[in-house]
Amino acid sequence: MALNISCCWKDLLLLSFLLICVNGQTSRPSFMVTFPAVIQSGSEAKLCASLLKPNESLVMNIHLVHGDQSTLLLQEKAEEEFHRCFNFKAPLVEAESVQKMKVELQGETFKMTEERKVMFKPYHPLTFIQTDKPIYLPGQTVLPKFEVTVKSPNKVSIEEEELIIEVLSRGVIVHHGYEKVEVKSSNGVASGTMSFKLSISADLAPVVQILVYCVLPSENVVASSKNFDTEKSFKNKVSLQFSPAKAVPGEKNTLQLSAQPGSLCGLSAVDQSVLILKSGERLDTDKIFNLLPVKSGSDYPYAVEDERECLHVRPRRAVPTDNAYESLKRVGLKMATNLVVRVPQCLSYRGLIYHRYHDIGMASPMADFGYPGRDSPAVTIRTVFPETWIWELAEVGDSGSAQVPVTVPDTITSWETEAFCLSSEGLGLAPPAQLTVFQPFFLELSLPYSIIRGEIFELKATVFNYLSKCIMVKVTPAPSSDYTLKASSDDQYSSCLCANGRKTFKWILTPSVLGVLNITVSAEAEASQTVCDNEIVSVPERGRIDTVTRSLLVQAEGTEKTETHSWLLCPNGDSLSEEVALTLPKDVIEGSARSTVSVIGDILGRALRNLHELLRMPYGCGEQNMAVLSPNIYILQYLENTEQLTSAIRERATGFLKSGYQRQLNYRHNSGAYSTFGYGEENTWLTAFVLRSFGRAQKYIFIDPQIIQSAKEWLINRRDSDGCFIQQGRLFNNRMKGGVNDNVTMTAYITASLLELETPITDPVVSKGLSCLRSVIEDVKNIYTTALLTYTFSLARDTDTRQQLFKKLEDVAISDGSLLHWSQSASADDSDSLAVEISSYVLLAVLTADSVSTADLGYANRIVSWLVKQQNAYGGFSSTQDTVVALQALSLYATKVFSSDGSSTVTVQSAGDTHHFDVNQDNKLLYQEKQLQNVPAKYSIEVKGSTCVSVQMAQFYNIPTPTKAKTLSIEAKIEGDCKKTSGQHLLLNFTVKYDGPQARTNMVIVDIKLLSGFTADTSMLEPQSTSSLSLVERVDSKDDHVIVYLKEVPKNIAVNHQLQLKQILPVKNLKPAVIKVYDYYQTSDLAETEYSSHCE
Repeated sequence: MALNISCCWKDLLLLSFLLICVNGQTSRPSFMVTFPAVIQSGSEAKLCASLLKPNESLVMNIHLVHGDQSTLLLQEKAEEEFHRCFNFKAPLVEAESVQKMKVELQGETFKMTEERKVMFKPYHPLTFIQTDKPIYLPGQTVLPKFEVTVKSPNKVSIEEEELIIEVLSRGVIVHHGYEKVEVKSSNGVASGTMSFKLSISADLAPVVQILVYCVLPSENVVASSKNFDTEKSFKNKVSLQFSPAKAVPGEKNTLQLSAQPGSLCGLSAVDQSVLILKSGERLDTDKIFNLLPVKSGSDYPYAVEDERECLHVRPRRAVPTDNAYESLKRVGLKMATNLVVRVPQCLSYRGLIYHRYHDIGMASPMADFGYPGRDSPAVTIRTVFPETWIWELAEVGDSGSAQVPVTVPDTITSWETEAFCLSSEGLGLAPPAQLTVFQPFFLELSLPYSIIRGEIFELKATVFNYLSKCIMVKVTPAPSSDYTLKASSDDQYSSCLCANGRKTFKWILTPSVLGVLNITVSAEAEASQTVCDNEIVSVPERGRIDTVTRSLLVQAEGTEKTETHSWLLCPNGDSLSEEVALTLPKDVIEGSARSTVSVIGDILGRALRNLHELLRMPYGCGEQNMAVLSPNIYILQYLENTEQLTSAIRERATGFLKSGYQRQLNYRHNSGAYSTFGYGEENTWLTAFVLRSFGRAQKYIFIDPQIIQSAKEWLINRRDSDGCFIQQGRLFNNRMKGGVNDNVTMTAYITASLLELETPITDPVVSKGLSCLRSVIEDVKNIYTTALLTYTFSLARDTDTRQQLFKKLEDVAISDGSLLHWSQSASADDSDSLAVEISSYVLLAVLTADSVSTADLGYANRIVSWLVKQQNAYGGFSSTQDTVVALQALSLYATKVFSSDGSSTVTVQSAGDTHHFDVNQDNKLLYQEKQLQNVPAKYSIEVKGSTCVSVQMAQFYNIPTPTKAKTLSIEAKIEGDCKKTSGQHLLLNFTVKYDGPQARTNMVIVDIKLLSGFTADTSMLEPQSTSSLSLVERVDSKDDHVIVYLKEVPKNIAVNHQLQLKQILPVKNLKPAVIKVYDYYQTSDLAETEYSSHCE
């Protein structure tokens, strides 16, 4: 059998078949069943069946077979020929599954069975030869015409042929039909024509595939297939536009949106300058259609290729090609049939096997079946200007339209706006809309992000005139007591400004206070009789005045330090008092010190106030991002359980959860596991951390169940034969390591995570994990592991093992009056990050029991009192893991002791400084703070009433940058070009060293404060720019800091790097800047140094 296709552009679709028929015809029944080779799990799938020449009553059974299980998809009784399609529900699978489609045809005298492989792929949330048009729009009709030419020996007469047509889109059969074609012979060639209409809709985009086949009297099948491109469009028609399309800054505007009734739409507006910097990042039709699991069928996966059998009889006529089989394969269809579709691989004749000869050629790659591959990691461009204006959801309701009121931002730019909508009709994407923000003239201020006290700089205000006429502009800075402005010599502040011109006005700015200063300058177009460039100046009707306010951070010299003194005070109807002496170091920088006292009626209130910044640390990796996300979950649970959750708090906390969830997916691998930076080795600890957090978060936001399941499966596959989990990737904190295999700690953490997600104890993974842990308890000497094991067996409700572990902990507890805590070693600092984490796990274990007694709560209160004293000024602790576990424990404690009654008064006083606070049920979540004016001094705190209060005194001050180093040290040296014409170009060389007890540090952060008026080029630091041995994992630039993440610093090995600096705004009296290096998980291991420009 051979098949030739010829195309002629005559507004017709031409299909030529070359059919080689054989003598003789058979009267036996024939059947053909076609179905996609790959089917999406759970989808509504379709198969098409044809029965030809039934000579008796026959029954066709179609089964889907998987192992020992067989599912009947179709049972059809027939005495006549039929061609029809049937729908069936594809089975749900969690991983790729190859099954078999089994077709049986049986009558009294006839029985035939054929099997073909089919692949079911899990669901992942994301043919014409010639026609009258090259591409089709929705609503247009494709009018192909098939002209069939049959060449056959003269002695075979073909009067009529039956053509079967199947139309596919996105790998699914969408249309099936058949036509009888009259065949006429002329000069030994039989030919005939057939045509049909196919209406193109959005459902058929982006490609339509057509397969046409027929059966010859010789029982050979001939076929041809072809693809047609269609216009990529959506059933849900969406449009949006601004009204008006041009506006001035600060004006009210309306975004008009229309879509299918009932649609929910996502709206965004992005500054056009961002799109210029990174083109091709917008959502468009091509991107959406590329997300389709299958755009068109093309070839089979290797796993569903069926073996080619040998014929055991010699065929009467050799079949020359595999064209029918290849045509089916090109559109991704399988055919179960008793007809000849594929050339046999070999022939068995009189005991000998004869193999078919193949030409040997270069192997070509297997065609893609249409599933999208993994996108290359996206690159994020960081800018110092706002880039997103609108980012919200809108509903169009039953009317199919909505008007969204907006306020035009102050940026002079064009805003590129897009909208996509979802409804029962599917997804729709609007063409981009644009809002041009236009100012007849506008003002731009040039100033650094920050300066250090004693530095001065030249403030520049540049006015741009976009009018076609001249104006008289007057520039006026707003008066302020926070700074002084001195006019530059010979500078006038009223000036002519003609069409498309610009003028810069300058002042010398000298700050007089520390902190954030608001600098405001106005430019006004004035009426004037002055002639500018031979014309009278004009005054615009709109936008006559442009006022710009920019902030300037003025910092003190040296290094900022923070000290806190915290108490949880529960008077229980009586009164309690505490005393504290607030002092300052002798070398404190003058004017830098400030002290506050804050009171709140809830132990978690301080964390609730600072949900987005519990730690003043960078969050550039996967574990750190989770440390931001997780506390939101525990606080939401606590407030919900105690009926204190308001809609405003829920909206704020779930907003953080949603953004954190999306960021975390950047660190996910295809395997379902997670790693610190999204590349490199997958990390067992982090994956378990994500699993337990996402499992809890799904109560409050949508989390794709497959994301959770894939992480769980990856962890389960990391088990040893004894049920313990195998560690992969590094521990967060290397000080967790102790006297047993780290896999024990890992197993305890993962098992606890599964139990927190309410996995039954009878689950084989959990039960084997607990069994593994029980077998090593006697050998555990590590206090961290012991605490974690105690919590794990408390979750498992294993009372005996829990008590055994508590006995171990009591022997090493550190008691100090009313305070109780644990530490990894006797020599460790009480504020040690690991001590907080260990004590928090013990607290969780105490409170995780079938019933918690009053004695248990009293014991827990001693731990809580110690933990509260370790809190920082923002409600977190010293690092990420201690903050996460401590807030989880504190939220559980707060739930257990919560009372909706009572009130208290707090009095804080020293000689000449007194403050009063009232705490009751109406304001217990209100953060109350006052400045302490009498420091240094001794302060007393007295609490009277019946409800607990959290009191904290915080001191913030600067000292000269310390030169002493502990285990980490850093050195900095600067060099470069001091030419004033192009600005200073400097090269900062810095060296980090470690000389501590460990072989290497944990992850290390190098925080580089930039010189005032300078910007940094980080290209020399980027991981891809350094050697393969580089320890740099990531580099971030934020405001006036560059943050460098080092994987580790090996002991006694110097780590050298360079950073390029460029001066963009001249600053006089330039002060030194500070570089700080610290262990991320043991922040007390830190060192600091200063560097300064060598240029005069």
